Amino acid sequence: MLKDIITLDCIDINLKGTTKSEIIDEMIDILYKAGKLNDREEYKKEILKRESQGSTGMEEGIAIPHAKTNAVKTSTVAIGISKNGVDYQSLDGEPSHLFFMIAASDTSADSHIEILSKLTTLLLEDEIREGLLHANSKEELLNILVSNMEKEETSQDTEESDNSLPQVLAVTACPTGIAHTYMAADSLMKKAKEMGVRIKVETNGSGGVKNELTEEEIKNAKGIIVAADKSVFMDRFSGYHVDIVGVKEAIKNPENLINNALSQNAPIYNADNNTEKGKMKFEKKPKTGIYKHLMSGVSNMLPFVVGGGILIAISFMFGINASDPNDPSYNYIAKLLNDIGGGNAFFLMVPVMAAFIGMSIADRPGFAPAMVGGLISLNSGGGFLGGLIGGFLGGYITLLLKKIFGKLPDSLEGIKPVLLYPLFGILITGSIMYLFIVEPISWINSSLSVFLKSLGTGNLILLGIVLGGMMSTDMGGPINKAAFTFGIAMISSGDYAPHAAVMAGGMVPPLGIALATTIFRNKFTKDERDAGKTCYIMGLSFITEGAIPFAASDPIRVIPSCIIGAMISGGLSMAFNIELRAPHGGLFVLPIVNHPLLYLLAVIIGSVITALILGFIKKPINE
Repeated sequence: MLKDIITLDCIDINLKGTTKSEIIDEMIDILYKAGKLNDREEYKKEILKRESQGSTGMEEGIAIPHAKTNAVKTSTVAIGISKNGVDYQSLDGEPSHLFFMIAASDTSADSHIEILSKLTTLLLEDEIREGLLHANSKEELLNILVSNMEKEETSQDTEESDNSLPQVLAVTACPTGIAHTYMAADSLMKKAKEMGVRIKVETNGSGGVKNELTEEEIKNAKGIIVAADKSVFMDRFSGYHVDIVGVKEAIKNPENLINNALSQNAPIYNADNNTEKGKMKFEKKPKTGIYKHLMSGVSNMLPFVVGGGILIAISFMFGINASDPNDPSYNYIAKLLNDIGGGNAFFLMVPVMAAFIGMSIADRPGFAPAMVGGLISLNSGGGFLGGLIGGFLGGYITLLLKKIFGKLPDSLEGIKPVLLYPLFGILITGSIMYLFIVEPISWINSSLSVFLKSLGTGNLILLGIVLGGMMSTDMGGPINKAAFTFGIAMISSGDYAPHAAVMAGGMVPPLGIALATTIFRNKFTKDERDAGKTCYIMGLSFITEGAIPFAASDPIRVIPSCIIGAMISGGLSMAFNIELRAPHGGLFVLPIVNHPLLYLLAVIIGSVITALILGFIKKPINE
């Protein structure tokens, strides 16, 4: 496996550079000439970015510059030896002679990156370093690495496992999660083995968290070591002795750290204080799973909702139909604002949400298939609910393709992100959307229209309740559009009451949510509270879509709350015998409503009920 990743053309046993910058350029040139990079300058930019976070020059004459980026075509490592040594700003201030430049592709299998990373831990052995420094050829150098790597793997396979709870726990993490993360872990484990101490080390590498610590292990450990130069999940350690150091300290002084842990010399960690060491912050555990993917889509969709919605609302100030060139009230500015906000920003809202859901699930390869799925839903009347389906569908299909194509030869690694993933991801996602998703959505739409017509005007309050509830069910999707279309049809037939119920129900979701974010501040994040302020504007302008980010991030609580409030508003509108002759809603139509104060009262009652329900059933947010 190692021979497949490291090739002779990426080895130079006689580097010419005399400064750190010259060595970096020389090592990058080795990778570029070997055809391992897509973009030399972009890769260099990432290498220098990592160096700006702290020199990758270690002790014992070793330097391990590294970067993970899409500028890398094929994951590998360039190996170079400088006979005279170079000042690489190393940890011990001594010249560096051995250089390992890791080039990790964004699309590399985690196993490849881990092998490259664990390769560097061999350098902890004095005998191996000396052998590499005195190698007379590239072949001899590579053979030393391969033979020792195989020996290391064999010893790990034959080593007896101890099922006893560990005495010491550790977490290692560096900014890129490639080299120092694993070197620190191996340094701690080898020293613990020498000392006869049971240890478990969790690595926060580029492939995610591995060997995660359990609650039972944390509870029973004598001490905990956190060797990290980036954020890690720390709340779990509250109330325990935790020694927080930089990752290089674990490589340099593992014995001291283990002894401190055993003797419980480290201070007790207090999560409420959110300990900060230098520039290193330790965060609470991020959301994972479906919720994480939803929030990724919602947070990236939000600017389109807010910006587009407010532009549409401003366009209404010129008149409800001022953006229509065929209307007497036509105004060029109103049309411009409406085209930008409604025709473009709102148009992108659902596909963008779907795209970032897909990207959260399957990384960058999931972006395009999910976006296409969201766009198909939009063009087929599926609204945001169809967009959610398209986003998750595109993401998980891409994830499946990654597993399938992971069995292909490493030589095809470069064509996966540019050809295989987008081609098959878009094809399969699009086919499923058209063959299995679009048709049911259309059927729901037509069935609802038939159902509404069957109600007629025989039971006006029931009709108002149904119409109001439908307006807040999918907020711009087929159910919402069915109610809206029915209201317009009733206007054309001379019945103006149903459309008033439609408009009242459509205003409740954003207004109810806005009230909830104001009254129950501890139930919403700061970003949600900020978005809630714009919901006032969108609700008063009859832009139901303003509620979509909240509904998408917490559908189980938000949608039922909105439906109940909107149903009450729609029913009250009918009970108050309110009529609306304009094909729109919001404050802008108050002058042409027959009972404007009762119309406002119906909307306010429904919005307050939505806010109260949502406020009571949502859990407090701990920011």
